[in-house]
Amino acid sequence: MPNWGGGAKCGACEKTVYHAEEIQCNGRSFHKSCFLCMACRKGLDSTTVAAHESEIYCKTCYGRKYGPKGVGFGQGAGCLSTDTGDHLGLNLQQGSPKPARPSTPTNASKFAKKMVDVDKCPRCGKSVYAAEKIMGGGKPWHKTCFRCAICGKSLESTNVTDKDGELYCKVCYAKNFGPKGIGFGGLTQVEKKE
Repeated sequence: MPNWGGGAKCGACEKTVYHAEEIQCNGRSFHKSCFLCMACRKGLDSTTVAAHESEIYCKTCYGRKYGPKGVGFGQGAGCLSTDTGDHLGLNLQQGSPKPARPSTPTNASKFAKKMVDVDKCPRCGKSVYAAEKIMGGGKPWHKTCFRCAICGKSLESTNVTDKDGELYCKVCYAKNFGPKGIGFGGLTQVEKKE
């Protein structure tokens, strides 16, 4: 039967998707409201979607279901992930043999390298990606974490100082670690010895 007017069918709800509400992924059309992870139902966009055949997932659920398993994957280096994905309906069946997936060794090593070599922010301990990275004191920081440890003032290259792996604005650094005496650190009078 010909499609008189309207548009493509949504890959999730099978209803007509009109151009104004269409998102395309893997040659399929979706409503914006239907473009959700099949496991956790989190909203997706072009930067967070991971497609596998006709299924779409967020990168976290995709990694749990199809990514590498074992020590060093999913939880950080040196950890064994015990998350089976059951609460998301992923049915990973730990320990049972999996059917072979076609993949090239270069893709697997690139994925593993990305998972292991991501810099960590010294302030919050979370991963720092290139789009949000600021270098200070020889370490990568999030833009939102690049603040004085004492007063919380946002820092930039002209007013940042570091001591023992922590960042300070020049004012707080001078008050706490600078020279003491008349004219330094707020001291205005010489104390008399008795």
